[in-house]
Amino acid sequence: MPLVAVAGPTGSGKSELALLIAEKFHGEIVNCDSLQVYRHFDIGTAKLPLGERRGIPHHLIDIIDPNELFTAGEYARIARNTIADISARGRLPILAGGTGFYLRALLDGLFEGPARDQPLRDRLTAREARRAGSLHRILRRLDSVSAAKIHANDVPKVTRALEVCLLTQRPVSELFARGRDSLRGYRTLKLGLLPDREVLYPRLDARCAWMFENGLVDEVRAILALGFAAECKPFESHGYKQALQHIRGELNLREAIFYAQRNTRNYAKRQITWFRREPELVWLKDFGNAPEIRETAMDRVAKFLGQ
Repeated sequence: MPLVAVAGPTGSGKSELALLIAEKFHGEIVNCDSLQVYRHFDIGTAKLPLGERRGIPHHLIDIIDPNELFTAGEYARIARNTIADISARGRLPILAGGTGFYLRALLDGLFEGPARDQPLRDRLTAREARRAGSLHRILRRLDSVSAAKIHANDVPKVTRALEVCLLTQRPVSELFARGRDSLRGYRTLKLGLLPDREVLYPRLDARCAWMFENGLVDEVRAILALGFAAECKPFESHGYKQALQHIRGELNLREAIFYAQRNTRNYAKRQITWFRREPELVWLKDFGNAPEIRETAMDRVAKFLGQ
């Protein structure tokens, strides 16, 4: 059965291109963004409003509360069931989003790792707090393959990799290679948007500023007023973190926007690096709303579907 994925860095026009594909080829969109799964986090995640979805069903958006834990494995399980349901109804499932790890988990599967060990995590967290980067250095010694794939600043992933290494006495990369359960029964067309960075980055800066000017800080206040703690995971993301710091008086508005812009650009750079390693991804070197990209994408999908 056919499956289409639209990937790429933040701000590259994935949502718009996925909508166009869905409209032409009778598709439904399955979110592949790790933040859009959270309820209430709308402006800073660039979540497409209901009124702009043009009647196309969107799945795996607003499915958990901000204080709930949600792993890539859980995403893969729910997404696989959703894709199967879409296909069973004769529709085309279209993945859209920039979380490469979610896409990898869905298509290639994840190993069945050990349960979280909170005391061990607390010790690792305390060590990292005392000396930044220490956990990544340990991971390089225990599992150089995983260390090369995980950025030193991505402390949650570094911590989990070390946790698994220490609990199983095996490198995560070894367990991952042995225990993956890849998606079966589908052939996948992966399209990757790749605008020129000299054009993408200014657009990201403008979008960050727009978010702050159009209610991001108020959205954060509203989420806190609902009783969700500032320590909830989605508050760690770019934009939300700086809005929270502004509310606390740690940053003025101009500083909050500046750091949100910088972090968003860095995130886009990491996404591009990740997707460059994604096998069989077809690069479309512009934004998703560029006329030539639309035409190329439609041709690719039509040929993929045998139309």
